[in-house]
Amino acid sequence: MKTLALILLPFMLTNAVAAADFDTDTLKTDQGSIILTFIGHGTLMMQFDTTLIHIDPVSGYADYAQMPKADIVLITHAHGDHLDATALQHIVTPNTTIIAAPVCQQALNNADILLNGQKKQLRGIEIEAVPAYNIVHKRPGNVPYHPKGEGNGYILRHGGKAIYVAGDTENTPEMKALQGIDITFLPMNLPYTMTPEMVADAARALRPVILYPYHYGKTDVRELEKLLEKDTTIEIRIRDLQ
Repeated sequence: MKTLALILLPFMLTNAVAAADFDTDTLKTDQGSIILTFIGHGTLMMQFDTTLIHIDPVSGYADYAQMPKADIVLITHAHGDHLDATALQHIVTPNTTIIAAPVCQQALNNADILLNGQKKQLRGIEIEAVPAYNIVHKRPGNVPYHPKGEGNGYILRHGGKAIYVAGDTENTPEMKALQGIDITFLPMNLPYTMTPEMVADAARALRPVILYPYHYGKTDVRELEKLLEKDTTIEIRIRDLQ
């Protein structure tokens, strides 16, 4: 059985005044600590030892003028609740690497585009792009809310641990084939991503140590807890990520 040492700690970064009000978890690895910071909706921040990563930074969830500067930014797709030019202006420096999904190429001409399945090594962290798309949920005209090939989820591997941030997606075959995931963030709001049943199905395939439902809108997260109450090896951690 996989085990993780996760400690809830106050967030401490020198220029992270605006981040002080957000919950954090700290993961101990064999190469230092990983601090997970829960901003809101699909917006996260992670610190891998001394490397600061922003994921889908959006001004509506934090004052990015007061947030730490980014070493790496990950953008899952181009929707406005995930790609925000104003937030990026505050945290991107000449030394920041932006990694984005194919659909973001036109909006982010300074980004490194990762296609589904591609990997990149940065600062000792392996970043892998995982397909993120809808199969069931579609707009009028039978168009998926998130078409295949446009968006990414990301797996970040460091210190022997793997963190999977799924992006806006359903429980795709590519997701359910992933192995060795320690922590996963899975979206759960309709009609854009997954139902609680879909998230439970994905969790049973991934078998993470810790599951964070995120981007869950008005979905009742207790439904997910009920669906997985017999899967005692998966710890569900609820954070304010509506």
